[in-house]
Amino acid sequence: MTVQATAPIDPADHEGVQAWFRELSEHVQAVDFAAARHLFAEDFLAFGTFSDFVYGRDKAEANQWRKVWPTIDGFVWRLEDVKALVSPDRLFAVGLAIWDSTGYLPDGAAFDRRGRATVSFAREAVGAPWIATHTHMSLFRGTPDVSHGNKPSKT
Repeated sequence: MTVQATAPIDPADHEGVQAWFRELSEHVQAVDFAAARHLFAEDFLAFGTFSDFVYGRDKAEANQWRKVWPTIDGFVWRLEDVKALVSPDRLFAVGLAIWDSTGYLPDGAAFDRRGRATVSFAREAVGAPWIATHTHMSLFRGTPDVSHGNKPSKT
């Protein structure tokens, strides 16, 4: 067997990865932390702007999500550009995506806040929803790493 990073995958698997990104953006826009929790394994591992390693969904919410989501607007993934790598058994995948959002400087001026993410996924059965087991999100170079918006959260 020859290993290929761009091996063909089942279209339903790719659509499932896109659906995960779509749903996450809806929760980020709504600043609804509780609604997003089911998208992540309880013990998932993250990298991000504010921490080198974050172990667990609750810590990621406290140390990452709550520091970012209320400070930005218009968070959307470029869904048509989402890439997916899926294991032969179709129970593990990696999704790669680019996002766009609006951040705010201390004086309230808006800036383009774009970045990229790599997310690893697992699921218990083929056809089940993908659950994130790891995320690594980073801003594009030159993007301010802090946004100063202030939206209320739903949860």
